[in-house]
Amino acid sequence: MPIDLTTEEEQLLESDVPAERKSMELLVRLGDIFGAEEFVEIGSAQASGISYKSIGDPGVEFLEGFAEEGAEVDVETFANPAGMDINRWEEMGVSEEFARQQRRIVGALREMGVTVSFTCTPYLAGNLPGPNEHIAWAESSAVSFANSVIGARTNREGGPSALAAAITGRTPKHGLHLAENRQPTHLVNVDVPLETQADFAALGSWTGRIVEDGKPYFAGIESATTDQLKSLGAAMAATGAVALHFVGGLTTDADPPDNVETLQFGSEKHESEYAELSSTEDTDLIVFGCPHSSVDEIGTVADRLEGESLERDLWVCTSRSVKSQADRMGYTDTIEDAGGMVLSDTCNVVAPIEELGYESTATDSAKAASYLPGFGDQLVHFDDKLSLLEEAIE
Repeated sequence: MPIDLTTEEEQLLESDVPAERKSMELLVRLGDIFGAEEFVEIGSAQASGISYKSIGDPGVEFLEGFAEEGAEVDVETFANPAGMDINRWEEMGVSEEFARQQRRIVGALREMGVTVSFTCTPYLAGNLPGPNEHIAWAESSAVSFANSVIGARTNREGGPSALAAAITGRTPKHGLHLAENRQPTHLVNVDVPLETQADFAALGSWTGRIVEDGKPYFAGIESATTDQLKSLGAAMAATGAVALHFVGGLTTDADPPDNVETLQFGSEKHESEYAELSSTEDTDLIVFGCPHSSVDEIGTVADRLEGESLERDLWVCTSRSVKSQADRMGYTDTIEDAGGMVLSDTCNVVAPIEELGYESTATDSAKAASYLPGFGDQLVHFDDKLSLLEEAIE
């Protein structure tokens, strides 16, 4: 059955603006594929696939061409991380050619009206949807946080479909936009104390690998910070394709589900997951901020590095808006006085880290630990923040 279109949607499908028409055509095709009966208007979008490392020359040409065809976003749209700190790329060691191509991408996004936020945590940078608000976000960790912690509704959009949704202001109503598809599929009993973000990341990494695209419900987690929940969801989205999860008493008032597969996560699995995410003990670089660091996370790093010196490189990655808060708090100066860098706009996964002389990376992010071997040709050491900093202080 063809998707039912409103008068406005039919007009978009017949628009004289090529980018509008192509966007609507794409969304209609996707709606037909997924069996959507109608579209839903969205409150915001998030555009991914905008690092030059990820999309290369064909992606640059597509974005510039789309902008020339009249693409203009209809709703608030934030951009995912770029391949470099837009202002400090030379200090990172990024090549002039990479920087030139990345700036072309920035120009095309600006022409389309996309907010050049360059962050995977838009909810920390001014794009905070409300509960049950329909959105079209693309970055996997942001999708997980939006669905699970905020209670908004989004599928895990691809880069083109998220941009098309941003331009038309709507997306096909299917998947996680429907209440009946937002029910737990697994019960995970957590029988070990979770104290650090790395502990939550390890739990998420293990769970995502098992449930794949399921919707796990966690029981036994007594408390969690926003940053810990962020790490949990990001890990599941990396090792699996989890776009929605539940933490009993923290993200949902629902009772634990019945008649679903039950998993147990205890101390043995907790310890083995740390080993699973590590391939080396010796590293060239420490990176925090995948997903992008909050001001509290940056403050934790700064507090430990006060008056210290690092014997290896350190990147703390965040959004430019959060970095401005860290600057005012004095955190940035403290970290950089110790020899680290607080970088905006980028992260170690989408930056050309393999071209910058690094061969091994230490991180407390299970998402980064999962992606870096393939995306950055890196050996990885996974551990909690303070332990990694202790190892790097002279």
